[in-house]
Amino acid sequence: SCLCGSAPCLLCGCCPSAKNSTISRLLFTFFLFLGTLVSIIMIIPGVEKELHKLPGFCEGSGSVLGVQTKVDCSSFLGHKAVYRMGFAMAAFFCLFAVLMVCVRSSKDPRAALQNGFWFFKFLVLVGITVGAFYIPDGAFTSVWFYFGVVGSFLFILIQLVLLIDLAHSWSQRWLHNAEQGSAKGWYAALCTVTFIFYAASIAALVLLYVYYTKPKGCTEGKAFISINLILCLIVSVVSILPKIQEAQPHSGLLQASLITLYTIYVTWAALANVPSQHCNPTLLLRNSTGSATATEPLTTWWDAPSIVGLVIFILCTLFISLRSSDHPQVNKLMLTEESGAGAGAGAGPGGAEEGGVHRAYDNEQDGVSYNYTFFHLCLLLAALYIMMTLTNWYRPDESLQVLSSPWTAVWVKICSSWAGLLLYLWTLVAPLLLPNRDFS
Repeated sequence: SCLCGSAPCLLCGCCPSAKNSTISRLLFTFFLFLGTLVSIIMIIPGVEKELHKLPGFCEGSGSVLGVQTKVDCSSFLGHKAVYRMGFAMAAFFCLFAVLMVCVRSSKDPRAALQNGFWFFKFLVLVGITVGAFYIPDGAFTSVWFYFGVVGSFLFILIQLVLLIDLAHSWSQRWLHNAEQGSAKGWYAALCTVTFIFYAASIAALVLLYVYYTKPKGCTEGKAFISINLILCLIVSVVSILPKIQEAQPHSGLLQASLITLYTIYVTWAALANVPSQHCNPTLLLRNSTGSATATEPLTTWWDAPSIVGLVIFILCTLFISLRSSDHPQVNKLMLTEESGAGAGAGAGPGGAEEGGVHRAYDNEQDGVSYNYTFFHLCLLLAALYIMMTLTNWYRPDESLQVLSSPWTAVWVKICSSWAGLLLYLWTLVAPLLLPNRDFS
């Protein structure tokens, strides 16, 4: 009953009600994390070697445009498995995004599909996953790579919105605490964290120049690092200008330092995809332009940028599932509780706001507490992002025997870092350019 229905049975009285909007989001997020865990297991070298035993997964994988070719599919089985798992999760969340279009309240019969029938949802996900492993290769991997690139870029933008919101909320809360209590302690903590973020950013920049550039060549890497360094300096200076401080008293170097650190991370992730062994020491040898041989190691996903990306993915996905923002503008953008139709359902025990704290509520008869379709689209993009992260954004060539790191991945990550910096810069200057709008 806990899995199939909306209310827990007598023997499972300790189970939370599945009508709770937060519980529903967490269970869908659990499905995403479960698929991520399966993907991680499949790309582990020991398991990757055993994937060829799956019936039909390796045989016939060289059929391209009806022409049967001899392909050593064992050289990229882990890559194929992650792509199929990513496709299954994306198809699952796309299905629910379509089913939940225009659901305004729990009175809609489709709302029961969102908040109940969890066991059958799990069976649907398993069925889609099993079917995905029987998709013939052909052009699937190459085409799905570009779907993953676009989806990952959009999810990175969502990450940037959440990060900017976190930075503003963090600074605003600490400054408010300083005004209410021990000012010296809070200001000291503010300065310490800001110093740590900037120190880490400077150290990372030095390491990027040392390991990803050479005195001769590597022009792209030098340009990317230098441009992002200049842009980070610009947003840091703008954040403490008197005019900006007057319009936004809570803006400052804490937000700029956090955005700077994240920008340096994205720059690092981009440089880790540069397809040149001379400029990229972390490039996997078997994914170079040479052919894969039996003596070369199997692809591993646990390089440092992937691990950091996995951690950020988990935090951002939980952020999307658990809470609404302190800022109405972000809630309006993310279509969460403050802007939902049920935001005015009352501030009582079932209301969206209680004592100034944003809460998800069980009663969605007057209006949903979050946009169901947008939530599933976010999880769809998250599934594509984790698929690209676990495969290091590497793409198989036309022969399906060699994995390579394309320049597409580099440019997508660099452009996302520029988009993030411009977005943060806009949050600083918007109150000056649009004085008639409320940016509180």
